[in-house]
Amino acid sequence: MDTALFDRVRRERLLEGARLNTLHALQRAVAELGFCDPPLQSTGRHSARATGGAKIWEQWANRWHDTSALTPRVRGSIRSTLLRVGRWITAEQPDAANPADWTRQTCATWIAALDRMKVGDYVQRTAGLKDRLGKPLEAPTKAGQITALRTFFRDCQEWEWLPRRFDPLRALAIPRSITALLGPDPRVIADEVWAKLLWAGLNLDPADLPQTRSGHFYPFELVRAVTLTWLFSGQRSNEIARLRLGCIRWQHDGEPIAGDSQQVLARDAVCLLDVPTHKTGTAFTKPVDPILGQAIDAWQAVRPDQPKFTDRRTGEHAELLFAVRARRVSTSYINNTIIPMLCRKAGVPDADVRGNITSHRARSTIASQLYNAKEPMTLFELQAWLGHRSPQSTQYYAKITPNTLSKAYSEAGYFERNVRTIEVLVDRDAVTTGAVGTGEPWQHYDLGHGYCTYTFFEQCQHRMACARCDFYTPKDSTKAQLLEAKGNLQKMAVSIPLTEDEQAAVTDGQSVLDRLLDRLADAPTPAGPTPRQLDVPTNATLLPILAVCQGKAQQA
Repeated sequence: MDTALFDRVRRERLLEGARLNTLHALQRAVAELGFCDPPLQSTGRHSARATGGAKIWEQWANRWHDTSALTPRVRGSIRSTLLRVGRWITAEQPDAANPADWTRQTCATWIAALDRMKVGDYVQRTAGLKDRLGKPLEAPTKAGQITALRTFFRDCQEWEWLPRRFDPLRALAIPRSITALLGPDPRVIADEVWAKLLWAGLNLDPADLPQTRSGHFYPFELVRAVTLTWLFSGQRSNEIARLRLGCIRWQHDGEPIAGDSQQVLARDAVCLLDVPTHKTGTAFTKPVDPILGQAIDAWQAVRPDQPKFTDRRTGEHAELLFAVRARRVSTSYINNTIIPMLCRKAGVPDADVRGNITSHRARSTIASQLYNAKEPMTLFELQAWLGHRSPQSTQYYAKITPNTLSKAYSEAGYFERNVRTIEVLVDRDAVTTGAVGTGEPWQHYDLGHGYCTYTFFEQCQHRMACARCDFYTPKDSTKAQLLEAKGNLQKMAVSIPLTEDEQAAVTDGQSVLDRLLDRLADAPTPAGPTPRQLDVPTNATLLPILAVCQGKAQQA
């Protein structure tokens, strides 16, 4: 098994299908034993490095890419945007191929052109765009490309590569028309769909796992642990893939215990998950459901020894939890395998009106459910649980559900605050006999302590505390008792809109009511005299407030 044999197998394709994919790993093993040369590195299915645009602009983009201290993924994204700008320069602004020649006018021209661009304009490859090709760019895409170019010019000026001919923070600021369209979009999964996915994850069995010719690619315990970590931890996919061996700890009353301890009940033990350094902060510890801890303990019990891997974010050598056969689990494993598997088992589509169900949508869903629970977590508690550096980031995830918002709106009592309902008695005998024409009262507003017969009671300024006018009949009088004894009274409910002063009197109590009466002391009552002329005492009784009654009138 020398180098020539491996080259011949590749050249003549002596192995078929999946067996040919193992040739590279086999040659590495034989080379490690010293019998052949190691296999040549190949690019695989990845495309060549993107190029395009003016040559001098591409050189500047590569120079920035090789110097920046941003993460490789961010640097690659910004370089791709810079090359797109270079292709636009070649087509529209050939005189601005050198970044040193850019001015505020060039920046304004490019932003105006970007605002009118469509998907596929000035790109090197259109593969994968599918039905999006030719559609207008969305606001987040425009903002991202402006930010990329602003970062490039800001760094080049800070490193003294370019003269300061303009301020990138002002000349390449995102226009207000674009920022108005930007905002948090957590894309929460519907509760009924999420409940089915939880059921599928908790009832996962080996028959649900995808298989190859040689069986399952990953052990069942590993797949179940990854699945429950996604469903219960609320972590990003790359954080799940970078979890360390021994990341689960159990505590009871602050004392560490073993996960399989029989000394305490499972419900009394607290399961803690150690999260490694992540996107927005350093490592931290968070409580999780014991079901997750039990699944991870089950995988750690059967996990074979693995070599240490280099953490792509911190650069340290660490024992990764989700690794087998000297290979770490990919960060795309959840999106490509776990989620489609759960959707098939739960009988739900892998997409909804908000888009595809992705790994990050679970983080938004869990955070929103914790924020809208019966005993919700506060914003700062949720911030600590998610590992955010600032509460502003947490607000993007803590989205109030319509049910919670509806309940809060109902409890606020907006309608009840502005409209109060009181009972009114209608004397039908007075109406049918024609006594109304002679001045006999036929409407009697129940004030609790008496009746008011003023027809336009809802317009009376003194309705919060009745003055002793001719329209008022106290309940302890003989006239009121005779009225109540009538058998043909029709009871109705009338909504009375309250002024701001009356609302304050109902809400705040007697002191506000006394101030209201002082201001109305010289206002004439419906009978004519003012309360001061009637010598009404300063103390008064509040108008009784009944429940809001919207419906048909009740008849007595």
